[in-house]
Amino acid sequence: MFAIDIQDQILDKLNTLIVVLNNDGSIDYVSKSAQQLLGYNSKDLIGNNWWEMTRFSKPEGELVKHKILQTFKNQQVSTQTFEHELRTSAGGRKWVRWNVSYLNDGQLIGVGYDITDKKHNEKRLIESNKQLLQQNKDITDSIYYAQRIQKSILQTPEQLATYFTESFLLYKPKDIVSGDYYWFYEDEQFNYIAAIDCTGHGVPGAMMSMVANSIFKEVFINKEITDPSTILKTLDKELEKVINKNPDEAFSDGMDVSLIRIDKESNELVFAGAFRSVMITRGDEMIELKGSRYPIGFYSGIEKKFINTTFTLHKDDCIYLYTDGFIDQFGGEKNKKLNKSNFKDLLKTVNDMSMDEQEAFLDYSFNNWKQDNDQTDDVLVIGIRI
Repeated sequence: MFAIDIQDQILDKLNTLIVVLNNDGSIDYVSKSAQQLLGYNSKDLIGNNWWEMTRFSKPEGELVKHKILQTFKNQQVSTQTFEHELRTSAGGRKWVRWNVSYLNDGQLIGVGYDITDKKHNEKRLIESNKQLLQQNKDITDSIYYAQRIQKSILQTPEQLATYFTESFLLYKPKDIVSGDYYWFYEDEQFNYIAAIDCTGHGVPGAMMSMVANSIFKEVFINKEITDPSTILKTLDKELEKVINKNPDEAFSDGMDVSLIRIDKESNELVFAGAFRSVMITRGDEMIELKGSRYPIGFYSGIEKKFINTTFTLHKDDCIYLYTDGFIDQFGGEKNKKLNKSNFKDLLKTVNDMSMDEQEAFLDYSFNNWKQDNDQTDDVLVIGIRI
């Protein structure tokens, strides 16, 4: 008697039930722990009462009983595991995981463990996952909508081709929307092309690209400035007016810009760069025109100098404006950055190709270098042939 009491106390503490089934499905024994776990006197659950009292409907109890008996009868397995929801005496719900096995030729024994908390946690986790999936979908939908807005302000390769018949535009956002931006413009005497790398990538970068679009229009269209270095200086002032509303806060947003102006008649190129350079290939020769070490934005209150570099273009010269996404891409056998030297080699390699072939080859080379790595940054390369 003492041993049985100890057994019942242990079962109570473990939230564990023991039930013995006869081969006709009637219950021969229920441990006293049923009182603690379900609120029933174990003696009241003997016979068929177990199937009726602990279920939410009589057909449900009969169905479970039949399933257990058929499983052992047809498959002759030694042990089966089930999970069932049981009704407590107060009308509540308890989830129990059962290990059912043969006790003897005429009986089965079921050992049940209370897994209610586990089931509740699983349900909460499922609901949380559903909410996260929905939130992720909402955010992604919003970003794709932002992409449509960004595309509406971006000029097209076809527009670039109206200025330069032989040209290409390699544009690869890292995260749907991009912080890289480009600008084409012409007046009666000059064609202008700019490649702009705004702070960050993804949504923050895309927001900055919208700001860039606004200030470029202000400088080129409203102010009608034609000198590249003066354009950069004015862009810097315009960006500070837009971004730095509070003079007591640090000015930590900006953009790198490479800007060229080409005289339609003389083919004279004037370049000014804000932390960016421009590459020119002439046969086997590679010429790099380097810009100022100052970016647009970032350093409030500092007197920045942007300098013009003049270069006379020849027929078949190729000009490349780019952001740092291509050269900063990790990959290759040693998983290092591609770097500027390799980028120059690629430009020398494609020099004799048509501009469409150049774009395709550069895109292939970028992906071949990247392999399975994530794209490091937004990518922009603009190429034109004189």
